[in-house]
Amino acid sequence: MEKHPFFYRHIIWDWNGTLLDDKWLCIESISTLLLARNLPPIDEEIYARIFRFPVKEYYQEAGFDFIHEPFEVPAMEFIRIYDSRKKECRLHKGAITALELFANMGCTQYLLSASETGMLEEMTLHFGITHYFEKIKGLDNHYAHGKGDLGLELLSTLNAPADSIVMIGDTCHDKEVADLLGVASILCTNGHFPEERLMNCGARLIGNLDELASMISGI
Repeated sequence: MEKHPFFYRHIIWDWNGTLLDDKWLCIESISTLLLARNLPPIDEEIYARIFRFPVKEYYQEAGFDFIHEPFEVPAMEFIRIYDSRKKECRLHKGAITALELFANMGCTQYLLSASETGMLEEMTLHFGITHYFEKIKGLDNHYAHGKGDLGLELLSTLNAPADSIVMIGDTCHDKEVADLLGVASILCTNGHFPEERLMNCGARLIGNLDELASMISGI
């Protein structure tokens, strides 16, 4: 039986879609690229169905043709658009409450993301939450290939039993990473993957971070 989160001493957080509410910006940014190529934009319903890791496959599903241009071209265009507007995003409701509750419980918290490390550091500083994280682990590029190897690197530094660690994310990829690390997982259904896709992942699901805060505070 999976442990109640109160008993986990090490919390590995995903960033995009889990702590940061940025799905809307991702949809608008990719749609801008599609329109520039005379392709139909996507909406939230399409995004919920096709978004995945590695994101190159998601781009292909959206309509990009990598025979005529390399993946790196729209990937970097996306980052430029997203980066110019990223501070319009907000943290998910309940994010700081959950971070603070875990901190007060003496838990060690980490940020693990397929986003570039510098962007993560900039954004956590922007929101004033850098101090909650023992380590911020991101990619050294903007291509979002995945974060399994990053997770293994992070795990090697924890020196903690696997059953004391939980990963909190919002996609099936987060569950895959947790499984790779041999740790528990909790997935939020208000991020980049809808509940119907997350139900097939086999992880504990929560609706939002307010629900997580209630769970860990015993309400």
